Amino acid sequence: MSETAPPVVAPTQAEQPSPRRPNAPQRGISSLIFASRWLQAPLYLGLIVAQLIYVYVFMVELWHIAEDVIAHPTHIEEADIMLAVLGLIDVVMIANLLIMVIIGGYETFVSRVNVEGHPDQPEWLSHVNANVLKVKLAMAIIGISSIHLLKTFIAVADIGAANGGVLGSEKYTSEGVFWQVVIHCVFILSAVALAWIDKLSKTK
Repeated sequence: MSETAPPVVAPTQAEQPSPRRPNAPQRGISSLIFASRWLQAPLYLGLIVAQLIYVYVFMVELWHIAEDVIAHPTHIEEADIMLAVLGLIDVVMIANLLIMVIIGGYETFVSRVNVEGHPDQPEWLSHVNANVLKVKLAMAIIGISSIHLLKTFIAVADIGAANGGVLGSEKYTSEGVFWQVVIHCVFILSAVALAWIDKLSKTK
């Protein structure tokens, strides 16, 4: 007859080795490193001040547009109005970029903002992380670049002239417009690459 193997007895909780607890210096260093994330808080507060400046710039530009329309209602050109409105849209999109950096960056790298269930909570904030934030920032930068490129295309209607296209004090040349288009395409390719990397990280 074959002998039966003795049953394996699992070690009790008292017999199991306890995890090594960090000593006081290790705990202090860990706490200091973890608390260092709050050094970013003044940076986000500074971006809020920058957003206030953009609000002021927006209102000043809007006031100038209204003054021009009221003072010269029959002499204002559609291209001038379009360029002025594009300038306002540019300010708004930069403000949107600031909001994403302030809220998303604070939520990702500093602390939670605790707005779960709030009726005004942004939709993207419920699933924000470093990858999502990078993709959204890239899309915002593409939008801002598109506005600048559209303003350039409006201004370069006479780029073939001797002095090139002129918008205010800015002068545009064929080479300058070419590089604007190249940089815009690089922004688009970068955003596509970031979105692809984010998709790969989710499938793993």
